[in-house]
Amino acid sequence: MAVEQAVAVAPGTLRTRVARAAPWFGPAFVAAVAYVDPGNFATNFTGGAAFGYQLVWVIVAANLMAMLVQSLSAKLGLVTGRDLPELCRAHLPRPVSRGLWVQAELVAMATDLAEVIGGALALALLFGVPLPVGGAITCVVSFALLSLQQRGYRTFESVIAGMLGVILAGFLYTVLRSGAEGSALAAGMVPSFSGADSLLLATGILGATVMPHVIYLHSALAKTRTPGISGPRELRRALGFQRVDILLALGAAGLVNLAMLVIAARLFHGRAVGDTGTLEGIHAALGSTLDSAAALAFALALLASGFASSSVGTYAGQVVMQGFIRRRIPLTVRRGLTMAPAMVVLMLGVDPTTALVLSQVVLSFGVPFALVPLVLLTRRRDVLGEHVNRPVTTAAAWLVAGLIIALNVFLLIRTFTG
Repeated sequence: MAVEQAVAVAPGTLRTRVARAAPWFGPAFVAAVAYVDPGNFATNFTGGAAFGYQLVWVIVAANLMAMLVQSLSAKLGLVTGRDLPELCRAHLPRPVSRGLWVQAELVAMATDLAEVIGGALALALLFGVPLPVGGAITCVVSFALLSLQQRGYRTFESVIAGMLGVILAGFLYTVLRSGAEGSALAAGMVPSFSGADSLLLATGILGATVMPHVIYLHSALAKTRTPGISGPRELRRALGFQRVDILLALGAAGLVNLAMLVIAARLFHGRAVGDTGTLEGIHAALGSTLDSAAALAFALALLASGFASSSVGTYAGQVVMQGFIRRRIPLTVRRGLTMAPAMVVLMLGVDPTTALVLSQVVLSFGVPFALVPLVLLTRRRDVLGEHVNRPVTTAAAWLVAGLIIALNVFLLIRTFTG
């Protein structure tokens, strides 16, 4: 009888726990889409095709950095009920805050460059749509996705999480088909470079993984949960759920990034399989080395990435403007402003993959301008109270910021001195 009662109670208990946890999940999955945007496709596949498994360590390290950074951002939003741009405006000198806003807007344009081009390329691969038309379609679809917020943030978060699932499924299918070399994968965990080209790609991978605009956005997404926090105990529980949310979401994004590089290293490195330096070439090479199903999975994943990450990027732009300067502009105007560079690139016929890789390098240079204020604020007890960073957390965050800055400086020196 006792066993029957236990069996009867267990499902209800599980349902209760899920019901209590569910409202806290979602923000990290929206942020995670930015970590698998079309720029990642370009940098990860190019890196794997050119250098095999050598840059595996960059992807793993960047994903761990992203988990730390996004955890700090989410904590800031949950504890204070305000997002990072708002807190920058409140606690930093006005000229500094305005300067951060200007660079954040430039980063938003670089972000949109990658996302719109990615969506346009996917439409071209799937349906033969001309690139400028595909770019316009991507912008329209992303705007439609943003309109889901009118039905509540949960609807928007669920749709974006579903698109992340499409991307993950597409690459897991392909990596299972292509296989992986265990010893080479393990060797790729040892940090190394092969000249300036590998350093450029490593910086691009870092920029595509630790995304500056979602450092701002995650704090804004997390603060939407603050009305459900009734006291210190509930806040501690929410912070715990937030950490699990980040672990699951960014863990999935990390698997996608690793799968991209593994597929390219396994199928393309050291082989004459066409021009694997472009996304169109990668699509064709997947079809020739595996089959049309693998090429279709790649194109569908790229399309889902372009649509979802473009809407997330526009959302982040609104958060940045409202937080730093207390201004909002219509989404159609913002969409037009941020998509303009991408449309110019598409209409001029600039190589899309090259533009994608370079956009990720620009994003990498933008990371410190979001990360440094985040660390400064989360180490202040007057901002976070008892939830202020532990010394080891602050030290790790400063190490991440210092590493990114040093890598960028080294890249500049190598680029301009030959």
